[in-house]
Amino acid sequence: MIAQFAWRLICGMSLMWALMPRQQVTSGFFRIQMLVVMGLGVLAAMTFFSSGFDSDLLSQQSAAILSGVVAFAGFLGSAFWTLERRTGGERIGLVVLAMSMVLVVLTTPPIAWAPIVWPWTKWLIPLSNVVGASVLGGTMVGMLLGHWYLTTPTMSIEPLKRVNLLLGIAGLSRLIASTVTVLFFWADKLSAAKVGSELPEFMAVPHAWLFLRWLAGVVGPIVVSLMVWRILKYRNTQAATGVLFVGVILSFIGDMTAALLLQETKLPF
Repeated sequence: MIAQFAWRLICGMSLMWALMPRQQVTSGFFRIQMLVVMGLGVLAAMTFFSSGFDSDLLSQQSAAILSGVVAFAGFLGSAFWTLERRTGGERIGLVVLAMSMVLVVLTTPPIAWAPIVWPWTKWLIPLSNVVGASVLGGTMVGMLLGHWYLTTPTMSIEPLKRVNLLLGIAGLSRLIASTVTVLFFWADKLSAAKVGSELPEFMAVPHAWLFLRWLAGVVGPIVVSLMVWRILKYRNTQAATGVLFVGVILSFIGDMTAALLLQETKLPF
């Protein structure tokens, strides 16, 4: 579970880099970001074989190799950004995005949920992983970028506005994906009741976990994005950073709770 969390965080962070206006951000910020990626890649590699990895689409050996390559790419990227080689650093960032996206999409658990009404909903799990990664990356990059204004106060706030906008989009996408999952689940439950059958035992959803998942991981990031949007109208980057720090905590809690729900229920809440 720790390795999968690290992959999602790396994927979300690199996605934010690809979509934000990098030219308006100094190189030092991306150097630190690459070091974070290197640390997460090493963490994923160290906890890989004890993380309950189970996938029909990617072998354990391939996933382990990709984790190591991502960590090495983070090291190379930090060197490029330290030397002000922005083009090389940006290309390595795209490589990190591609490899982490492969890990996030292809390391989904085997589909044990066979919905009665919509069998194609098996694609909800990889889609949910990508959307969840975007929420994680949006809060983390936004929080770290907000801190960066303490060292470069003259930097334009447009990059922070863009990252916050991306966080809002990711949060709404997370809301839609989770809502669709809940609707499909209840539709299956009603269909099973009509034919006189029961859903599998593993689909018994712990209500406390589900409430925590929605409060912290679905509703929380959207509220954080709205608050930061209001704060940035007054160009107060320090207050926005504090709110984004809360967003990081909420998104981490929500993502880990979603991982527990997926493990227990096979549903991508």
